[in-house]
Amino acid sequence: MKLQIGKSKNEEELIQACLKGDRKAQKDLYTRYASKMMGVCVRYIKNRDDAEDVLISAFMKIFEKLHTFQMEGSFEGWIRRIMVNDCLMWIRKNKYMYVEVDADQAPADPNLTVLENHLHEEELLAMIQQLPEGYRTVFNLYVIEGYSHKEIADLLSINENTSKSQLSRARVYLQKQLAQLEKEITFNTNKNEPSTHRPTI
Repeated sequence: MKLQIGKSKNEEELIQACLKGDRKAQKDLYTRYASKMMGVCVRYIKNRDDAEDVLISAFMKIFEKLHTFQMEGSFEGWIRRIMVNDCLMWIRKNKYMYVEVDADQAPADPNLTVLENHLHEEELLAMIQQLPEGYRTVFNLYVIEGYSHKEIADLLSINENTSKSQLSRARVYLQKQLAQLEKEITFNTNKNEPSTHRPTI
């Protein structure tokens, strides 16, 4: 027996209205989740116009498959899985997925706590978007979505070592970017500190 996850009455009513073909309800559902799901798309697809195309296409699929949602678990999670799968389909279709086959030992995850007061979500997103396609895809799937290397290998039709290699290289890249950003922040902070030297009057 699956655990029933409590949902707001509004969400359940919204889903039921969408299932009945209520156009306003469909628009409301799109409005409720579009912004967050666009954030998912742009993490996988660098070009914003392409990401928007995938977003719209995925939402069409969501409305088509809405009857398959069993009112169990997270509805947003269900939407997100469709969105991620459509992003991966777009990447494969456009042959933007490039992976290297050698596996390196992965260093630790990038430590963001040092920069938590300076690094905004937009800046981290920009760093992730600069990753090569293969690195970015595996990093998103493993670190953000929580997939295992075996699951990623199945999704991308690669082997587990290749997935590990992509993650390793993505981490190295981000570590270098974060180190450079930390250096710039430290320099600017020291530069802007008030001088302890008192001018002669």
